[in-house]
Amino acid sequence: MAKGKNNEKHKLRREQRKEEAKKIADEQSLVNAANSVKNPLHLLIPHFHKYDRNGVNVTIECGFAKDWPEDIQQWGFEITRRNMKDLYGKEWKDKEKRAELLEDTAQYLVAKQEGEPVAFCHFRFDMDFDLAVLYCYEIQLEEKVQRKGLGRFLMQLMELMAFKTQMRKVVLTVFHDNKAAMSFYKSRLNYGVDETSPSAVESEWEVNYEILSKTIKLQSK
Repeated sequence: MAKGKNNEKHKLRREQRKEEAKKIADEQSLVNAANSVKNPLHLLIPHFHKYDRNGVNVTIECGFAKDWPEDIQQWGFEITRRNMKDLYGKEWKDKEKRAELLEDTAQYLVAKQEGEPVAFCHFRFDMDFDLAVLYCYEIQLEEKVQRKGLGRFLMQLMELMAFKTQMRKVVLTVFHDNKAAMSFYKSRLNYGVDETSPSAVESEWEVNYEILSKTIKLQSK
Protein backbone atom coordinates (compact mmCIF):
# COMPACT_ATOMS: atom_id res chain seq x y z
CA MET A 1 0.00 0.00 0.00
CA ALA A 2 2.81 2.39 0.96
CA LYS A 3 4.63 1.54 -2.27
CA GLY A 4 1.52 2.44 -4.25
CA LYS A 5 1.28 5.82 -2.53
CA ASN A 6 4.94 6.54 -3.26
CA ASN A 7 4.42 5.69 -6.93
CA GLU A 8 1.48 8.09 -7.07
CA LYS A 9 3.59 10.86 -5.50
CA HIS A 10 6.43 10.29 -7.98
CA LYS A 11 3.94 10.31 -10.86
CA LEU A 12 2.41 13.56 -9.60
CA ARG A 13 5.87 15.19 -9.29
CA ARG A 14 6.76 14.09 -12.83
CA GLU A 15 3.55 15.57 -14.16
CA GLN A 16 4.19 18.82 -12.29
CA ARG A 17 7.74 19.01 -13.67
CA LYS A 18 6.46 18.38 -17.19
CA GLU A 19 3.83 21.09 -16.78
CA GLU A 20 6.40 23.55 -15.45
CA ALA A 21 8.80 22.74 -18.28
CA LYS A 22 6.03 23.29 -20.84
CA LYS A 23 5.12 26.67 -19.32
CA ILE A 24 8.75 27.80 -19.51
CA ALA A 25 9.03 26.53 -23.09
CA ASP A 26 5.86 28.42 -24.03
CA GLU A 27 7.26 31.62 -22.49
CA GLN A 28 10.55 31.16 -24.37
CA SER A 29 8.58 30.70 -27.59
CA LEU A 30 6.95 34.10 -27.00
CA VAL A 31 10.37 35.69 -26.54
CA ASN A 32 11.73 34.00 -29.67
CA ALA A 33 8.73 35.18 -31.68
CA ALA A 34 9.13 38.75 -30.39
CA ASN A 35 12.83 38.75 -31.28
CA SER A 36 12.00 37.55 -34.79
CA VAL A 37 10.11 40.80 -35.45
CA LYS A 38 12.53 43.06 -37.28
CA ASN A 39 10.82 46.27 -36.18
CA PRO A 40 8.30 45.89 -33.33
CA LEU A 41 7.34 49.57 -33.62
CA HIS A 42 5.63 48.64 -36.90
CA LEU A 43 3.20 46.52 -34.87
CA LEU A 44 1.72 49.86 -33.77
CA ILE A 45 -0.26 52.25 -35.95
CA PRO A 46 1.71 55.15 -37.55
CA HIS A 47 0.21 57.58 -35.01
CA PHE A 48 2.75 56.21 -32.54
CA HIS A 49 5.74 56.77 -34.82
CA LYS A 50 5.98 60.46 -33.94
CA TYR A 51 5.55 62.82 -31.01
CA ASP A 52 4.54 66.47 -31.44
CA ARG A 53 3.70 68.14 -28.12
CA ASN A 54 5.05 70.75 -25.73
CA GLY A 55 7.45 72.18 -28.29
CA VAL A 56 8.96 68.78 -29.10
CA ASN A 57 8.51 67.42 -32.63
CA VAL A 58 10.24 64.10 -33.17
CA THR A 59 10.01 61.03 -35.35
CA ILE A 60 10.57 57.67 -33.69
CA GLU A 61 12.34 54.68 -35.18
CA CYS A 62 13.13 51.22 -33.85
CA GLY A 63 15.67 48.52 -34.63
CA PHE A 64 18.29 46.17 -33.27
CA ALA A 65 21.26 48.00 -31.79
CA LYS A 66 23.72 46.25 -34.09
CA ASP A 67 21.79 47.51 -37.14
CA TRP A 68 21.95 51.20 -36.19
CA PRO A 69 24.72 53.33 -37.77
CA GLU A 70 27.88 53.74 -35.70
CA ASP A 71 27.13 57.40 -34.99
CA ILE A 72 23.82 56.44 -33.32
CA GLN A 73 25.51 53.64 -31.36
CA GLN A 74 28.19 56.07 -30.19
CA TRP A 75 25.65 58.75 -29.28
CA GLY A 76 23.64 56.18 -27.31
CA PHE A 77 26.71 55.25 -25.31
CA GLU A 78 27.74 58.88 -24.74
CA ILE A 79 24.34 60.09 -23.48
CA THR A 80 24.10 57.05 -21.23
CA ARG A 81 27.52 57.77 -19.76
CA ARG A 82 26.74 61.47 -19.40
CA ASN A 83 23.45 60.81 -17.57
CA MET A 84 24.34 57.71 -15.57
CA LYS A 85 28.05 57.55 -14.75
CA ASP A 86 27.75 59.48 -11.47
CA LEU A 87 24.91 57.21 -10.30
CA TYR A 88 26.97 54.09 -11.05
CA GLY A 89 29.99 55.51 -9.23
CA LYS A 90 32.90 53.07 -9.12
CA GLU A 91 30.74 50.40 -10.74
CA TRP A 92 30.70 52.24 -14.07
CA LYS A 93 32.88 50.55 -16.72
CA ASP A 94 32.96 51.98 -20.25
CA LYS A 95 33.77 48.61 -21.85
CA GLU A 96 31.02 46.73 -20.02
CA LYS A 97 28.38 49.35 -20.80
CA ARG A 98 29.34 49.42 -24.49
CA ALA A 99 29.03 45.64 -24.63
CA GLU A 100 25.66 45.74 -22.88
CA LEU A 101 24.33 48.37 -25.29
CA LEU A 102 25.35 46.25 -28.29
CA GLU A 103 24.19 42.80 -27.18
CA ASP A 104 22.69 40.75 -30.00
CA THR A 105 19.12 41.07 -28.70
CA ALA A 106 19.42 44.75 -27.70
CA GLN A 107 16.96 47.03 -29.49
CA TYR A 108 16.71 50.81 -29.59
CA LEU A 109 13.80 53.17 -29.86
CA VAL A 110 15.34 56.40 -31.14
CA ALA A 111 13.58 59.78 -31.23
CA LYS A 112 15.00 62.24 -33.76
CA GLN A 113 14.38 65.96 -34.00
CA GLU A 114 15.35 67.49 -37.34
CA GLY A 115 17.37 64.38 -38.05
CA GLU A 116 19.36 64.49 -34.81
CA PRO A 117 18.85 61.93 -32.02
CA VAL A 118 17.46 63.46 -28.82
CA ALA A 119 16.21 60.41 -26.89
CA PHE A 120 16.48 56.64 -26.92
CA CYS A 121 15.40 53.50 -25.11
CA HIS A 122 17.47 50.33 -24.93
CA PHE A 123 15.17 47.34 -24.42
CA ARG A 124 15.09 43.60 -24.97
CA PHE A 125 12.54 40.84 -25.19
CA ASP A 126 13.87 38.29 -22.73
CA MET A 127 13.13 35.65 -20.10
CA ASP A 128 13.10 36.92 -16.54
CA PHE A 129 12.49 34.35 -13.80
CA ASP A 130 10.75 32.04 -16.29
CA LEU A 131 8.47 34.76 -17.68
CA ALA A 132 8.51 36.47 -21.07
CA VAL A 133 9.14 40.17 -20.48
CA LEU A 134 10.18 43.37 -22.17
CA TYR A 135 13.14 44.58 -20.13
CA CYS A 136 13.92 48.30 -20.36
CA TYR A 137 17.66 48.76 -19.79
CA GLU A 138 17.91 52.46 -20.57
CA ILE A 139 15.75 55.46 -21.32
CA GLN A 140 17.88 58.55 -21.93
CA LEU A 141 16.84 62.00 -23.06
CA GLU A 142 18.82 65.09 -23.97
CA GLU A 143 18.16 67.91 -21.50
CA LYS A 144 16.34 70.05 -24.07
CA VAL A 145 13.55 67.47 -24.47
CA GLN A 146 13.21 66.46 -20.82
CA ARG A 147 10.03 67.17 -18.81
CA LYS A 148 7.97 67.58 -21.98
CA GLY A 149 6.15 64.24 -21.95
CA LEU A 150 8.49 62.46 -24.37
CA GLY A 151 9.89 60.05 -21.77
CA ARG A 152 6.40 59.02 -20.75
CA PHE A 153 5.43 58.55 -24.40
CA LEU A 154 8.45 56.30 -25.06
CA MET A 155 7.60 54.18 -22.02
CA GLN A 156 4.04 53.84 -23.31
CA LEU A 157 5.39 52.69 -26.67
CA MET A 158 7.36 49.92 -24.96
CA GLU A 159 4.26 48.89 -23.01
CA LEU A 160 2.27 48.72 -26.25
CA MET A 161 4.99 46.67 -27.95
CA ALA A 162 5.00 44.35 -24.94
CA PHE A 163 1.23 43.96 -25.32
CA LYS A 164 1.46 43.26 -29.05
CA THR A 165 4.13 40.58 -28.51
CA GLN A 166 2.35 39.01 -25.50
CA MET A 167 5.03 39.81 -22.96
CA ARG A 168 3.86 39.35 -19.37
CA LYS A 169 5.29 42.60 -18.03
CA VAL A 170 7.70 45.47 -18.56
CA VAL A 171 10.64 45.38 -16.16
CA LEU A 172 13.31 47.97 -15.36
CA THR A 173 15.92 48.79 -12.74
CA VAL A 174 16.24 52.12 -10.93
CA PHE A 175 18.95 53.36 -8.57
CA HIS A 176 17.70 54.36 -5.13
CA ASP A 177 19.58 57.65 -5.47
CA ASN A 178 17.78 58.49 -8.71
CA LYS A 179 14.82 60.04 -6.89
CA ALA A 180 13.38 61.75 -9.97
CA ALA A 181 13.33 58.50 -11.98
CA MET A 182 11.87 56.55 -9.05
CA SER A 183 9.04 59.07 -8.72
CA PHE A 184 8.49 59.13 -12.48
CA TYR A 185 8.00 55.37 -12.72
CA LYS A 186 6.05 54.82 -9.52
CA SER A 187 3.90 57.94 -9.32
CA ARG A 188 3.32 58.86 -12.96
CA LEU A 189 3.50 55.48 -14.73
CA ASN A 190 2.18 53.23 -11.94
CA TYR A 191 5.13 50.85 -11.82
CA GLY A 192 5.49 48.85 -8.63
CA VAL A 193 8.28 46.99 -6.87
CA ASP A 194 8.72 43.67 -8.67
CA GLU A 195 8.48 40.46 -6.68
CA THR A 196 12.09 39.69 -7.70
CA SER A 197 13.47 43.00 -6.42
CA PRO A 198 15.99 42.68 -3.56
CA SER A 199 13.71 44.70 -1.29
CA ALA A 200 10.88 42.20 -1.90
CA VAL A 201 12.87 39.08 -1.01
CA GLU A 202 15.02 38.14 1.93
CA SER A 203 18.60 38.98 1.04
CA GLU A 204 21.77 39.42 3.01
CA TRP A 205 23.17 41.75 0.36
CA GLU A 206 22.70 45.50 0.42
CA VAL A 207 22.05 46.88 -3.05
CA ASN A 208 21.60 50.38 -4.39
CA TYR A 209 18.77 49.66 -6.81
CA GLU A 210 15.15 48.60 -7.07
CA ILE A 211 13.54 46.41 -9.72
CA LEU A 212 10.21 47.83 -10.85
CA SER A 213 7.62 46.33 -13.18
CA LYS A 214 4.18 46.75 -14.67
CA THR A 215 2.02 43.78 -15.58
CA ILE A 216 0.71 43.80 -19.13
CA LYS A 217 -2.98 42.90 -19.32
CA LEU A 218 -3.19 40.51 -22.24
CA GLN A 219 -6.37 39.73 -24.09
CA SER A 220 -7.73 36.27 -23.33
CA LYS A 221 -7.94 34.00 -26.34
